[in-house]
Amino acid sequence: MTENIKILIVEDSQSTRSMIRSIIEDMGEEYTVYEAENGYEALKILPTEDFNIVVTDINMPDINGLELINFLRTTPRYKDTPVIIVSTERTEKDIQRGLALGAEAYITKPFKPEEIQETINRVLQR
Repeated sequence: MTENIKILIVEDSQSTRSMIRSIIEDMGEEYTVYEAENGYEALKILPTEDFNIVVTDINMPDINGLELINFLRTTPRYKDTPVIIVSTERTEKDIQRGLALGAEAYITKPFKPEEIQETINRVLQR
């Protein structure tokens, strides 16, 4: 029996969220995808499951991705949950800031499906 891999996508764009969901679901039936349209909604969903990975945008209303990562890293239950940032913010400073906060990977938009899949596989193997 294959382990069920639970991934939470936190992204305010419905079309981007759907695209990432589809890319992850194409990886196999062992992947279960949950969606939140912002950090606030993510905070309500997080306690309901033990997520293997959180994929988050940075620029979102209410609680942004950087605030969400900070919450995850300072909360004992989530401090080891891997985070992948997917964002339009693409300067070296933005990328370094995201990684310094504790993200395992940073993918810039636009992205190729393989980037998402390869990054998820790499993070899961850690």
